[in-house]
Amino acid sequence: MTTFSIYDWIVLGGFFILLFGVIVWIVRQKKEDTADYFLAGKNVGWFAIGASIFASNIGSEHLVGLAGAGASSGVVFGHFELTGWMILLLGWVFLPFYLRSRVYTMPEFLEKRFSPSSRWFLSLISLISYVLTKVSVTVYAGGVVLEAVLGINFWTGAIIVVAATGLYTIFGGMKAVMYTSVIQTPILVIGSLMVTIIGLVKLGGWNNMTEIVGPEKLDMFKPVSDPDFPWTGMVFGVPVVGLWYWCTDQYIVQRTLSAKNETQARRGTIFAAYLKMLPLFIFIIPGLIAFALNEKDIIEFGKADQAFPTLVRELLPKGLKGLVVGGLFAALMSSLSSLFNSCSVLFTVDFYKKFKPESSEKHLVKVGQVATAIVVVLGIAWIPTMKLIADALYEYLQKVQTLIGPAIASVFLLGIFFKRITEKGAFIGLVTGFTIGMIRLSLDMAKKNLDPDSVFMDFVSINWLHFCIYLFLFCIFLIVIISLSTRKPDEEKIKGLTYSSLTKENKEVTRKSWNYIDVIHSLIIVALTITIFIIFS
Repeated sequence: MTTFSIYDWIVLGGFFILLFGVIVWIVRQKKEDTADYFLAGKNVGWFAIGASIFASNIGSEHLVGLAGAGASSGVVFGHFELTGWMILLLGWVFLPFYLRSRVYTMPEFLEKRFSPSSRWFLSLISLISYVLTKVSVTVYAGGVVLEAVLGINFWTGAIIVVAATGLYTIFGGMKAVMYTSVIQTPILVIGSLMVTIIGLVKLGGWNNMTEIVGPEKLDMFKPVSDPDFPWTGMVFGVPVVGLWYWCTDQYIVQRTLSAKNETQARRGTIFAAYLKMLPLFIFIIPGLIAFALNEKDIIEFGKADQAFPTLVRELLPKGLKGLVVGGLFAALMSSLSSLFNSCSVLFTVDFYKKFKPESSEKHLVKVGQVATAIVVVLGIAWIPTMKLIADALYEYLQKVQTLIGPAIASVFLLGIFFKRITEKGAFIGLVTGFTIGMIRLSLDMAKKNLDPDSVFMDFVSINWLHFCIYLFLFCIFLIVIISLSTRKPDEEKIKGLTYSSLTKENKEVTRKSWNYIDVIHSLIIVALTITIFIIFS
């Protein structure tokens, strides 16, 4: 096993000195109110927003899970990454409504559009989803990285990642998340590119790699009969998850709510959409490289999730290995720190403040810190259960998200585009969609013990991507039917919160926030995405 040299430790140490130097500077600044702590004082520019969205999204599930998915399944999971173009929908379609309503959280927006019951239920769903998909996944991957690269025991490594990230997030707030992302993003990208380049050189070039892995692993569009990744599920199901994640999830949207203004927020989403085209090439392709090197007995790894850490350990020269491990830490810590802050704001603003409105700003910040710690403990406790749902980390993540996303995506989509949607329709749609999703999740976990001829086995045997489509359509149908059967919402209450209720002033403010350059860049992103799909079809 190749070990860390003194040069690697020096480079890694330099990275952490720089990172924590920035954190100390941030901690010394005032954070006496919730706007400053949770939204960085609402004074962030487009570059920091875009970098933070990317660094928050590109976490451990990519460095470990996406490369592992590439090694085991090929480029098919690139569909999930290429939905990054949907960040443009956040900037162009959804964001003006969020900024106009002056909310801190997505549940708070649902309260303004619908009712308090929709708000607290979405907050509950969001916190549960963070336990199931973000804390557990990130901490697990952190343990895998430290075990594979540095030889540290899995659980010891997981605790190190949590402790290091938790300290600077708790004391630094959103500013720590935003500004450390500016440092972490280039390190992450450069380090991953180095792994890709050196791996291809080791194989003798792209053509040699493609010959070893075979055409099946390089095809994004599998037959409809494929039991795991039918093209129908990828083309129509994956965007449902993308709509939820990129346009309505607190974890992502909170970065844009920190913007100086609508212009900076939108440009941040455009920048992030450009960055989101990278993962296919810097995470999935290294997974293919690891598979090819394993086939040629140049490297050896056990589980697919060990593919990327093994490449780092075995291929990189002295010094550069330290830089890439710094990038691995950057992704782990950025993803986890973003999660910590989102959990904190959700619990504090959407639960605690509702019951204790007289609480001081300093007290609310402390409550958010305690809530974050509790969510982290629950997420760690969930880790042993993950293997019951899927063997590969990234597949586990996406399977759970296809069960959580449809109900939320349908409520936000209909809420903004159809003013006739009522609070009762939205609430029942949220509760029913989430409940069905959790029933499917429970049956997935118990699948080995189900009667093969039972209705429960028929239910759980529906392809997970097709199930996502069916659940999304069912939620839309249910919400519309119930809304049309109940009294229309008050026109004054929803003014400015739906497209058909926008005032002339609302439209004018949004129109002044963009120019032709923003449009051109958005079209370029869409064109590049289509081109990538064509190349790998």
